[in-house]
Amino acid sequence: MTKTLRPGQRGAALLMAMLVVVLVATFAAASLWQQWRTVEVETAERARIQSGWILTGALDWARLLLREDALGLRNSQAQTIDHLGEPWAVPLQEARLSSFLAADNNNTSTDIGPEVMDAFLSGQIVDLQSMMNVNDMIGPTGQPNQEQIEAFQRLFDILNLPQSELAKLVENLRFSNMPLLVSPPPAQSPLKPTQLSQLVWLGVSPQTIAVLAPYVTVLPANDTKVNVNTASAEAIAAYGNLDLSEAQRLVQVRSGSYFRDIQDIQNHLSGGAPQMPQGQPGELGVGSNFFEVQARLRLGKIVVEERSVVQRAGDKITVITRERGPGDPATLARAAMSQR
Repeated sequence: MTKTLRPGQRGAALLMAMLVVVLVATFAAASLWQQWRTVEVETAERARIQSGWILTGALDWARLLLREDALGLRNSQAQTIDHLGEPWAVPLQEARLSSFLAADNNNTSTDIGPEVMDAFLSGQIVDLQSMMNVNDMIGPTGQPNQEQIEAFQRLFDILNLPQSELAKLVENLRFSNMPLLVSPPPAQSPLKPTQLSQLVWLGVSPQTIAVLAPYVTVLPANDTKVNVNTASAEAIAAYGNLDLSEAQRLVQVRSGSYFRDIQDIQNHLSGGAPQMPQGQPGELGVGSNFFEVQARLRLGKIVVEERSVVQRAGDKITVITRERGPGDPATLARAAMSQR
């Protein structure tokens, strides 16, 4: 005998069935989301590790270029010459990673994976001694270096920048060096900058930093020279105490043949001056020890940029700093200047 449900009971049963369906659908959706999230996390982690390997390989490749350049210079007995005609100075346009691996018969797409084979790599090596070093304005003892300050004053005049910001920069830069010279350090000493964008700590406006970016850098030394073979006319004029037109002529001359020594530079100055302009002896050079390696990796939808500062001492290449992330205005301006 079939039991007939009353209308109220039929409604309750239908509501219960709908709740069961909703619960099942919710649990299924949660399970599917957890599975999707796990796959995405694993994919992102795999891409991060792969991009790290590739960028490390790119950095090692750049170090090898600089090392081979040093060895080649040593063999030719011209150890101190660096110029824009050398292999390290040629930018790498975006290229598929598989084109680099094709020459190695030991590498196959099954060994490496299709994601890496579809990766695109680009980058360049920038001579950091093609720019004026902010830390040169403070000597090893923490006292201002007046000759270097005057060189920066000339650069600020050439670029029409306020001298008041330079004076504030020098003063704060001197204070930032005090913790290295005084123990205990002064409580109000600003942090010592390690890159150009950090000069805002020392009273330089972002607008001034943007203008200075192609001509100024921050190196972990205070005795560097500006390489005439790679520097801009503005940096050469300011650092060498030359007229801007004279510096532009030197830049034009080096496009045909690089300078081999200071005497070679002097021979191309107007009148063949036997000495560099008085007041800035020995600050210009023809070689470099500090370089910035810029690399950009495009791996599917992921784009990773890395910048590394390296120091070359003979055939030894040491990585000083290494950071990843989007290029800051200083790096972008520097890259644009290096391609001019």
